[in-house]
Amino acid sequence: MPYPEIMIHGMRQELAQLGIEETKTSEAVKAAVENTKGTLMVVVNSVCGCAAGGVRPGIAMALQNSEAKPDHSITVFAGADIDATDTARDYFTGYAPSSPSIGFLKDGQLVRMFERRDLEGRHPLMIAQELVNAFNEVCTKSEAAGS
Repeated sequence: MPYPEIMIHGMRQELAQLGIEETKTSEAVKAAVENTKGTLMVVVNSVCGCAAGGVRPGIAMALQNSEAKPDHSITVFAGADIDATDTARDYFTGYAPSSPSIGFLKDGQLVRMFERRDLEGRHPLMIAQELVNAFNEVCTKSEAAGS
């Protein structure tokens, strides 16, 4: 049974306010992957404390403090957007399902992955720095100029 929307609405909004598109259906995830040329950041959001205390604030800091950014970013909510989350995880080839997690796809292919174990218990500044490093690694200069 999915989490009640009233319980997770604020958690969704934290990422939506950053310009990260909510994808609540499998079709929306597929469309985002198929229609994004360049780099797509896929965030699997979660109700857990590490998402609230580290991941969402870390993403916000990284997006504010990096010249290079993904061309497009989407989010699914584990435990709420069940089909959308499963579809997003289908693109994370070779990785077990975990939440929160952040995957980077380039032209539909996974190029960088942060699993829960890479994020859990880390300070938002540490997560932000790792994300900025990932942005610099997988996003081209032309992508950064368009952000």
